[in-house]
Amino acid sequence: MSQVPFDPAAIRQLAAILTETGLTEIEIAEKDSRIRVVRALAAPAAALVPAAPVAAVAAPAAIAPAAAEPAAPDPGAVPSPMVGVVYLSPEPGTAPFITVGQTVAAGQTLLLIEAMKTFNQIKAPRAGTVTRILVSSGAPVEYGEPLLILE
Repeated sequence: MSQVPFDPAAIRQLAAILTETGLTEIEIAEKDSRIRVVRALAAPAAALVPAAPVAAVAAPAAIAPAAAEPAAPDPGAVPSPMVGVVYLSPEPGTAPFITVGQTVAAGQTLLLIEAMKTFNQIKAPRAGTVTRILVSSGAPVEYGEPLLILE
């Protein structure tokens, strides 16, 4: 049985892509070779737990309201329909699709989510006013995560 040579630099690059994009798994295959890099979600979550008490000691008033908000989902929240990276404007340096206080029509583009190198338009499910934008441009988002509040 022959051993397939591997490139440690390629593996490091794939691991960096996982970290940058928030993905948990990536695989590349060429002819007879295949590289698969998987990142466990439990390790990053455990790493964040010790940081929370430190932040709570430094600013308990700031942490408590933020923790209470996700517990009761807002009825006007527009959830992410997919996992990806959110973009608030069509191109870097251009005006955003929406701003807080703006009135939008049903079907109007609110933002973009890039998933698998495809930019998906996220449209307003109904007409209303944007009261809060809960994500920042370039941030990874998960399925079902609230993107903005539309009243």
